[in-house]
Amino acid sequence: MTTVAVIDYGMGNLRSVSKAVEHVAPDARVVVTSEAAAVDAAARVVFPGQGAMPDCMRALERAGLRDAVVRAIREKPLLGICIGAQMLFDWSAEGDTPGLGIFRGKVVRFPHDRLHAAPGGPLKVPHMGWNRVRQSAAHPLWRGIRDDDRFYFCHSYFFVPEEPGLTCGASEHGVPFTCAVARDNIFAVQFHPEKSHTAGLQLLANFVSWNP
Repeated sequence: MTTVAVIDYGMGNLRSVSKAVEHVAPDARVVVTSEAAAVDAAARVVFPGQGAMPDCMRALERAGLRDAVVRAIREKPLLGICIGAQMLFDWSAEGDTPGLGIFRGKVVRFPHDRLHAAPGGPLKVPHMGWNRVRQSAAHPLWRGIRDDDRFYFCHSYFFVPEEPGLTCGASEHGVPFTCAVARDNIFAVQFHPEKSHTAGLQLLANFVSWNP
């Protein structure tokens, strides 16, 4: 039986994530854990997060899970969700916060002037609701998901990768932005697959069966 660890450092939508994974993988053992040893023992890892980037980084350090996350990134399939995805980058403008530095790039806030001048009237931040996701590159986690299908977002910041070829999904909220990145055994998304109904459940099912 494969074990999926959902990392609990006090800043994630853990129940929704774990229940969604259990739904798509009834034969898997899904563990919500704040123990580094349990993360190390799992076959694959989900790294969620919600709230503010500075709070999330501090909480990860306080929980003693930073090194376990880095080990998982090096050794096994890992899915980053929302702030969990943002934390993989070098730096965030939210609180001038260093990230884990797994991916080259930064996390920036939606530009007020571009949102204010959006066609049809001003757009709000946080960006909350359903948006289409354009699949910028083929990936096993897109299997069974239509290009331009809708996913649920809730965020004020988004990542700007520096590495060519890292982006595999994009969306738009006043400005186009990267919303999914992938490299080797890592897939990370700005949207919430656990709240995205059929498309999101398909992505989670693909993750559980993914063997990069």
